[in-house]
Amino acid sequence: MLFKDMKYERPEYEQVKKEYTAYLEQLRNAENKEQFLTVFFELEKLRSSLATMSTLCSIRHSINTRDEFYDKENDYWDEYGPLYSVFDAELSKICVACPFKEELYEEIPETFFELAECQIRSFDEKIVPLLQQENKLTSEYGKLKASAQIPYDGKIYNLSTIRPLTLSLDRKVRKAANDAMLKFYSDNESEFDRIYDELVKLRDKIAHELGYPSFTELAYQRMTRLDYNAEMVANYRKQILEDLVPAATRLYERQAKRLGVKTIAYYDEALEFLNGNPTPKGSYEELIEAARKMYHEMSPETAEFIDTMIEGDLWDLKSRDGKEMGGYCTSIPDYHVPFIFANFNGTSGDVDVLTHEAGHAFQFYMSRNIKVSDLQWPTMESAEIDSMSMEFNAWPWMNLFFKEDEAKYKYLHLGGAVKFLPYGVLVDHFQHEIYANPTWSPDERKACWRRLEKLYLPYKDYSESEILEKGTWWYRQGHIFESPFYYIDYTLAQVCALQFWVRNYNKDPEAWHDYVRLCKAGGKKSFTQLVKTANLKVPFEDGCVKSIVKDITDYMEAIDDTAL
Repeated sequence: MLFKDMKYERPEYEQVKKEYTAYLEQLRNAENKEQFLTVFFELEKLRSSLATMSTLCSIRHSINTRDEFYDKENDYWDEYGPLYSVFDAELSKICVACPFKEELYEEIPETFFELAECQIRSFDEKIVPLLQQENKLTSEYGKLKASAQIPYDGKIYNLSTIRPLTLSLDRKVRKAANDAMLKFYSDNESEFDRIYDELVKLRDKIAHELGYPSFTELAYQRMTRLDYNAEMVANYRKQILEDLVPAATRLYERQAKRLGVKTIAYYDEALEFLNGNPTPKGSYEELIEAARKMYHEMSPETAEFIDTMIEGDLWDLKSRDGKEMGGYCTSIPDYHVPFIFANFNGTSGDVDVLTHEAGHAFQFYMSRNIKVSDLQWPTMESAEIDSMSMEFNAWPWMNLFFKEDEAKYKYLHLGGAVKFLPYGVLVDHFQHEIYANPTWSPDERKACWRRLEKLYLPYKDYSESEILEKGTWWYRQGHIFESPFYYIDYTLAQVCALQFWVRNYNKDPEAWHDYVRLCKAGGKKSFTQLVKTANLKVPFEDGCVKSIVKDITDYMEAIDDTAL
């Protein structure tokens, strides 16, 4: 079925409440394994239907935030989503309290019950009004960014379409385009500060309502971090700081030399080469055909997957006015298919979407038949291993997309992964500081960001930008507003994906099989268990980060980057 033909219908809350409540009562009264499982999987059908409607609304609203119908439907889900969560929370309580739950593990993996415990610890019906407020504030943030109308050289751009200009080979154009974009953030500084200030204080209030000392502890439960804590994450950040920041600093030094500048200014960061960054060669249709060819040659599983995506039109990839920024992959449960959302803008990021988000989509496709829907996706940090590793698995086919720029793209891609890690842990460290100090003023938050930037990103040069020197780069990082503490996940996964890169680089014949096994496992195991399933090192272990730096550094240093 084509995505456009998938029917959306707003659920009737009272009817859902009646049905859900009846199932919950039957589960409470189940006398044995067989009775419990029969009711549980009937309830799964109702939950799948609700998730399908919510997802269809979310996708179509993000595709066009100006669509009045889906704008109103989005308001409905902002209000009623937390109310439906009340039923899910009750389901979690019943499952965890089931006196014969160990007998259920064969049909309902134990991880489901561990996730249910996180749900219990992070939700109570009394916080529903606060969750509704949180939803509305995050929607305000999304609409604010989507509203950007950036005048430059007689034309109007949004935050996505101006991106190519920020990569101009003309340094004056680069700076002017960056400054035009930054003016949007500067003009709306008080609004970004207001939204975030309200979110921080609201989340702190929610945490206290649930008995937590701060939002940080609650966030770890919300993020279903089953087998690691803040102390382990802090030790991991320390590894990045000590073992990887020097490698990233070296890459920036080489970049400055290539660009012929003393230091990399904020408007130079995104440009790697004086003759231009690698760009995809060909039209939109040609990129899609290249993706089809790549996945057909990669494996039988990926061939079947990409045909499903193309035939069902299960993506929206072109940037348009009124469309939300960014990219994501989600799933539409009743149809057992993934969906990819992106904003193509003519940069190498377009190809990254066809590998990264397709990595998420492929993982779901491989685990779509897991009977318990909550386990079809792994937890966030595990899911990112699937996507980031697919980026590296796709390397042998990059000539299809970049032609003569293939070597340049690979240098940019691998170097970009290294450069990203310090930034990624900075985002995490910043959030730990913010929620440890919820009464901070907006200026104190911005000062904290700038202090941490100097620690993890010592090469940042904001001397020509007052708004960035104040510490506002993070305004553009939607996760900080919309998905608190969801960012360290990317870095943990990147370290795992780089291990796959090392294995591919060393021609390990088992690397692909381990990757497919990881995807098929879905969310039936916790993060560290999944990492071990793929025969990778757990990032929290001392020495893990250091173990990947040497091969990557050797590869990068062997390349004459000035000739690219």
